[in-house]
Amino acid sequence: MVRLSCAVPRHPIAVSALTLATLFARPAWADDMPAEPASLYPADAVGEGSLSGGYALSRWAEDWRSKADPQQRDDLFDRLKYLPLDDDGDIYLTLSGEARVRVNYTTNLNLRNAGSQRQDINRLVGGADLHVGPHLRFYGEIAHGGMSGDNIGTPSGSLRNDLVLLQSFAELKGRVAGMDLGLRYGRQEFTDGPNLLTSQRDNNTIRYALNGVRAWARTGSLRIDAFDFKPTALGNGGIDDDKVEQGRRFSGFTAGIRIPEKALGGSELYLDPFFWRLRTSEALWGGVTGRVERFYAGARLWGEVGPVNLDWTVNHQFGDFDGRAISAWQLFFNQSYKLPGDLPMAPRVGFHADYASGGGTFEGGTLKAAYAPFGNNIYYSYQLCMTPTNLKTLAPSLTLSPLKGVKATMEYQFAWRADENDAVYRANKSIFAGTQSVPGHKIGESIRAQITWSITPRLSFVGRYEHLDAGPVLSRAGYGNSDYLAGWLSFRF
Repeated sequence: MVRLSCAVPRHPIAVSALTLATLFARPAWADDMPAEPASLYPADAVGEGSLSGGYALSRWAEDWRSKADPQQRDDLFDRLKYLPLDDDGDIYLTLSGEARVRVNYTTNLNLRNAGSQRQDINRLVGGADLHVGPHLRFYGEIAHGGMSGDNIGTPSGSLRNDLVLLQSFAELKGRVAGMDLGLRYGRQEFTDGPNLLTSQRDNNTIRYALNGVRAWARTGSLRIDAFDFKPTALGNGGIDDDKVEQGRRFSGFTAGIRIPEKALGGSELYLDPFFWRLRTSEALWGGVTGRVERFYAGARLWGEVGPVNLDWTVNHQFGDFDGRAISAWQLFFNQSYKLPGDLPMAPRVGFHADYASGGGTFEGGTLKAAYAPFGNNIYYSYQLCMTPTNLKTLAPSLTLSPLKGVKATMEYQFAWRADENDAVYRANKSIFAGTQSVPGHKIGESIRAQITWSITPRLSFVGRYEHLDAGPVLSRAGYGNSDYLAGWLSFRF
């Protein structure tokens, strides 16, 4: 047994002048930073999300050791980013939190004259990251999600949840023979892959988390991460009703290759091959329930080459569903170009072009319909009426920065189905009933616009509008147009 002795107050949450004075006084260890080495492989490319202003989508990916120096703190919240628990500062605690309020308004719900829906949403998240020296850490995160409004039906546990233990893991890491090695065990977010395949699904009130183990080995130019997870099945009540989903398992590995900067005359590019396996004991597909084992073999090329930003993914899916062979493809190509010169509003133009195969769902034989493990469906539709299954899209876009801290993005999206004999699929893999029986390829066109305002480093506002113009396939099956309007205010520390 290892015993840790920490010099901590007996009443750390007592509100008193003495406690506050102690908390914000300059500690003696401030000039000696902990000997925790920086990652060999670039931190933004290890599959844990990129940093913006010190913040990451997964809060445990942040590094706040600089806040050990009082001169680097700007306000009260900065003090919470580095709380020493021993005299040397090797054992320290980082606290984090988020409060988000949001309103969603959707017309013609489910595209079928179901009236309008208004969702009034709030999310509260609190996290604690305990570092015990440079090699061991423990992270925990709880969350609350509230939802009310009109025509909201019965919200799932990812939309309304009294309290959930969202993440809880232990991590051991170190450097051996010039290589970073690590092991993380417990409930955790996982996004080591293309956004359309693996995502926290931040659009939900409660984000997507999995249970299991992740291990890695990294050098300055190469990495490999292996994992074995089961999802969390969320209830609506307290922590006790959020269980490990035993009938579903996601495992595999993702590698990374840092392409030399001189390869393309100055670039920051990464090639991430991956091989995954998704197993589900009871999966519903085309009205049939059966066991499915689906393998993903592919690669992602992403990064920047001068003014060009690109994110390309190709993957082949194979396996077995209820005794039937699986053979499917997904190809995602997203790129943008920053126009040269000192043009007003720093315009960036781009487009994404995507393909996800379909077929075999209803006629039997080989199942050719592609499927994403837990991807980011709002990429195609905030009405959640599209997913990368039997789908082709083309969407030109324009991004402007009209004011400091303000970014506006506009996109016009065309969508078709890849196989005329297969259905149009929603975000939850269910189909728009009847679309498999009507002719045509065109699903529809969408106008999409978003404004993001970074009011302060911690406070931001997002406003979004979408209009879906139903195409022949949806119209022939009895579906219509829909508008989506939303705004949300987020505060993080």
